[in-house]
Amino acid sequence: MAAAAGVAAVVLGAGVGELTAALFAPSSSPIAVVGGALIDAAPGWAKELAIAWFGTGDKAALLTGIGLVLLAVAALAGLCEARWRRSGVVALIVLGIVVAMIAPTRADAGSSSWIPAVIAGLVAASALGLLINAVPARASAESAEDPGADAEPAASRRRFLGWAGGVAVIGVLATIGGSLARAGSAVATTARQAIRLPRPVVSAPAVPAGAELDIPGLTPLITENKDFYRIDTALVVPTVDPSEWRLRIHGMVAQEVQLSWSELLALPMVETTTTISCVSNEVGGGLIGNAVWLGYPIRELLAKAQPAADADMVLSTSVDGFTAGTPLEVLTDDRNALLAIGMNGTPLPLEHGFPVRMVVPGLYGYVSATKWVTDIEVTRFDRASAYWTSRGWSARGPIKLESRIDVPREGRGVSAGQSVIAGVAWQPHTGVSGVEVQVDDGPWQRAELAPAISDDTWVQWQLPWQAEAGDHRIRCRATDADGNTQTETEAPPAPDGATGWHTIRVSVGS
Repeated sequence: MAAAAGVAAVVLGAGVGELTAALFAPSSSPIAVVGGALIDAAPGWAKELAIAWFGTGDKAALLTGIGLVLLAVAALAGLCEARWRRSGVVALIVLGIVVAMIAPTRADAGSSSWIPAVIAGLVAASALGLLINAVPARASAESAEDPGADAEPAASRRRFLGWAGGVAVIGVLATIGGSLARAGSAVATTARQAIRLPRPVVSAPAVPAGAELDIPGLTPLITENKDFYRIDTALVVPTVDPSEWRLRIHGMVAQEVQLSWSELLALPMVETTTTISCVSNEVGGGLIGNAVWLGYPIRELLAKAQPAADADMVLSTSVDGFTAGTPLEVLTDDRNALLAIGMNGTPLPLEHGFPVRMVVPGLYGYVSATKWVTDIEVTRFDRASAYWTSRGWSARGPIKLESRIDVPREGRGVSAGQSVIAGVAWQPHTGVSGVEVQVDDGPWQRAELAPAISDDTWVQWQLPWQAEAGDHRIRCRATDADGNTQTETEAPPAPDGATGWHTIRVSVGS
């Protein structure tokens, strides 16, 4: 019961802390502060392991882990408080103070960022002290020492459990209330709903006839916003009021450039279809998507700033402190590297960078796709290091030539007879010229390649297959527009992207 007292007290404290954060400091939720600090402190291999295990559920997994550890600490605090008076109370106060000290160090912290953690610690400590006084464990201990003593009545235990349960329920309700308050009061949500995107002066290329193969189970040519992968370091999605958004371009430039949201909207917009991928994507993985983006060419803004001749890198910074280092030459050549405000015909979703993010064809997102971007510094690779490059990942991050089998699915049965093997292939900004498929140890067969929207997008492919009964191995490889064939050499995502041929095994029934 002492352990239960600790758990109930901490659930209440955490819930009150979340509600306080939602009302006064949305980016400083105590749980998110701890999670953000853990993400920043984690080495590259830990991040890679988390994504390999949990994919886009990595944040939920981290929050679950934090919650479980917090509950264990809470139970321990309750046991300590029952044995050594004030020890558990002091521990919870200290925990709140430690988190409060971390909160102001976060990049998006406000002047009141320390308040939620302090309140959470004080509430949890106060609740623990009150609940421990209600624990009928002392009478039980006296009974063990004196067999003649009366045991604590069952009614007393039920009363304690009722108090502890009530405290925990209030904590859960406070947590839910905090989540609802954060979602309902976010200025960014309201502003996003009111935005009417400007019409582009240059529209995205039309989807060619036949580009979308009508094959059940094949990945759609355009990825819907709700299905687009999300990998970033933000446990709490930043909510940026567009009216307060500013972009600063500075560093090794002849002229510093500053841009407001209204000034950005007044610029001639370009629409483009671009495939972007996470460097953590395993061979055959799903951390990749293709969308229609609306934005302003970054090269035009850099032209106004006039980078120095010896500059070779742009360090972009998100409102939450994330940074990415992008080769300057990539942002100034003829590709459609955009300061994007729209995705598939709507303003950017909050979780995908609203109000403004970067989209750069040909580079993995960790060096190019900064969400919630607010700062662009022109510099050099030998003078600055970005978030993931400082953790051992490569500096330039070009997307590798890859192909993937979507149909049939690994592990699913296939009926004998006429069937199809199909998938997607990509190397943004270079393009794909062909895909080959091998069944078991047979010859490589050239698949039918659907027309591509552009070299910046993935392409669908298919191969008719006369499926024979038995177990089969199927693998694929792509060839890019320059005649290079996808390498068979297997390599993990770290430090510059996974390689190898996607291979699946299927069983064909008779």
